[in-house]
Amino acid sequence: MREGFLNRREAAEFLTGRGLKTSHHTLKKLATTGGGPRYRRYGGNLCVYTEADLLQWAATKLSRPFFSTSDADANRVLIFGE
Repeated sequence: MREGFLNRREAAEFLTGRGLKTSHHTLKKLATTGGGPRYRRYGGNLCVYTEADLLQWAATKLSRPFFSTSDADANRVLIFGE
């Protein structure tokens, strides 16, 4: 894992390159509204991310593993009380 910082476009490419399609526009919106990965500001305007923070955030967006679609459907019913 890289120890440096990624700008917003690089952060989106990093996640997308790991199969988690993400737009830099989405990261920008989430930085405003909340719910996105941790970031830092450099020089007042540049938002930078670490790979570790991006992967940690992405992990919170993933569901538990499923063995079949019926397994996923059963989990959905239990969670949402359908």
